[in-house]
Amino acid sequence: MDRKIHMKVNGKEVSFIIGHSEDPWVVPDEETLLTTLRERLDLTGSKEACGQGACGCCTVLKDDVAVPSCQVLTANCDGADIVTIEGLQDPVTGELDRLQEIMVEKYAFQCGFCTPGIIMTLKGLFIKNPDPTTEEIKEELSGNQCRCISQYHVIEAAEAYRAELDAQEG
Repeated sequence: MDRKIHMKVNGKEVSFIIGHSEDPWVVPDEETLLTTLRERLDLTGSKEACGQGACGCCTVLKDDVAVPSCQVLTANCDGADIVTIEGLQDPVTGELDRLQEIMVEKYAFQCGFCTPGIIMTLKGLFIKNPDPTTEEIKEELSGNQCRCISQYHVIEAAEAYRAELDAQEG
């Protein structure tokens, strides 16, 4: 028997039936969250690359934890709060999240393919630990692969974001 799941994606409630059908709101139980986000909800910021959860390109937040969406089944997301790179933008003003702005300011991207995954990984880290050490930042980013840029720019951006969070706290 088909079952219905509900989740919040970027602040909006969505529901799917888990089953098999041509209906776009019926999701096979073996479908990944990445596929659902990209093909059913047209949220294409999360990229498909390795398909094994090793490169970080598909990272999203699931209940405030950074996860590789290619390794999460949509059927297992009932009640989950999912945030993609598109969900970091202010829905009213369209302004980017401050972490996204700092990535731009520090030139911490080049082609942009892996950038959403890097940003979502960092966002998850800063939710979990608002004052990580540089070593903790590097460790968290160790699962994100990028061939275009120096990771130093990303580290600088993360440190600048951390400094802003520290200033807001102090």
